[in-house]
Amino acid sequence: MKSIIVPVDFSKQSENALKVAASLAKQHEAELLVLHMLELSPAIMGESGYISQEQVVHLIKLGEKRFADFLEQPFLKGIKVVPIIKHYKVFSEVNEVAEKHKADLIVMGSHGADGLQEIFIGSNTERVVRTADVPVLVIKGDMSEFKPKNFVFASDFEEESVDALKKAKDMADLFGAKLQPVYINTPGDEFLSHKDAYEKISKFLHAASLGLEVEIYNDYTVEKGVLNYSDGVSADLIGIPTHGRRGLAHFFMGSIGEDIANHSNAPVITFKI
Repeated sequence: MKSIIVPVDFSKQSENALKVAASLAKQHEAELLVLHMLELSPAIMGESGYISQEQVVHLIKLGEKRFADFLEQPFLKGIKVVPIIKHYKVFSEVNEVAEKHKADLIVMGSHGADGLQEIFIGSNTERVVRTADVPVLVIKGDMSEFKPKNFVFASDFEEESVDALKKAKDMADLFGAKLQPVYINTPGDEFLSHKDAYEKISKFLHAASLGLEVEIYNDYTVEKGVLNYSDGVSADLIGIPTHGRRGLAHFFMGSIGEDIANHSNAPVITFKI
C-alpha cells in the first residue's frame, strides 16, 4: 500500500477515519492524502446573493487555517501527509485524486449504528462509494489502531463479483487478516439447496482461481445473515461488492447494503465491481 486518501470535514467522524488511515500509513509506510472540500455556504451570502472577492479570499484563508490546525494531530507525526484542498464539493473528485496519486484506499468516517440513516442514501460516504474505483473503508467509531484479523466478505457469487473477491483477498493479505467469504441463503425465490449452492460457489471459485473455503449461512434475510454470521465469527471487517455509479450490487439491492452498514459493529469496506 503506497497511498491512502482521507476526505475530512473537521467532524469527529472524519478524525476517526484519519486515525485509522494514519495507523495503516504507519504499518505500510504509505503517504496520507488528506482531502478537504471547502465550500461557501449559501448562508453567508447577503440578500443580494453576492459576496465580494475580498470576502471570498478571507473565507478561503479561514478554511485553510482550520484545515492546517486540524492536521496538527499527534498521531500524524512521522507520516508523510499531503494536504489537498478543493474549493467546491464534487465528490467524483475524490476518485480523480485517487487516480492521479494511484491511491490504494479511501478511508471515511460514519456516525455509527444510531446515526447512519444516510450512509448509503445521499450521504457523502455514499457519493464517494458510487464514484470511487478503489476500495472505500467506512470506519465506525474511534479506533486508535486498525489491524483486522477476521475479514468477512459477503457475496452472491455471481460471475460479476469475481474481481471484487480478488480485491478483497489482496486487501486481506495486506492487512494480515483471514478472509472468510460467506453466501447467505434465504427463503423464497433466491433459496438454493446446499448442493446447488456449493455447485454455484465451486464454479465461481474456479473462475476466480482462488482456493478459499466459503461458508453457507441460512437466515431470514441477507442483511440479517451477514450481520449474524459476522457477529458469530467475531468479524472485525465486513466487505461488500458495489456497482459504483449504478448503486449497490444486485445482492445488496434496496436497503440491504444500507442496513449492513447501519447496524454492523465492524468497519465496512466496499469493492467496485
